[in-house]
Amino acid sequence: MAPARVLLIVAATLAALAAGGGLFIESGSYDIRADDHHTRLTLSIIEQLRERSIEVRARAIPVTAVDDPAGIAAGARQYAALCAGCHLAPGIAKSAIRAGLYPHPPNLSQEEVQPAQRAFWIVKHGIKMSAMPAWGKTLDDAATWEIVAFVRKLPSMTPESYRELSATTP
Repeated sequence: MAPARVLLIVAATLAALAAGGGLFIESGSYDIRADDHHTRLTLSIIEQLRERSIEVRARAIPVTAVDDPAGIAAGARQYAALCAGCHLAPGIAKSAIRAGLYPHPPNLSQEEVQPAQRAFWIVKHGIKMSAMPAWGKTLDDAATWEIVAFVRKLPSMTPESYRELSATTP
């Protein structure tokens, strides 16, 4: 087959796909409401896109002190104020705001400890269409690292240790 013919077939196929995608979007047939779940295919594509995007961007971030007790305590206070309403905490099993979010944010007190670079990137930049805000717009990197330091300790905390640490004053 001639190269010009191959290019024509590829161009026609891409144009047909673009037109079909445009018609699908214009039809409004996909239900985007937050109180209904995505299809398995849509969810799979979104999850893969999210995971690869974060992995590629987070790997070059140099880790800053995540074991500093003062930073962990400061992160606990910030987490209680900014994060616990969506991500819960030891002794906090539900919240009014979390019930209406889809996808539901992970309960960080029950999650595996994430690599520090990944957690930093997520806290700083947020995640589109997930209700996870980009805290880097209001928090500097030092405050973001404090939250990361705390979140990495969160799964091993008891409700009592969480209350004690998150209530301490600076």
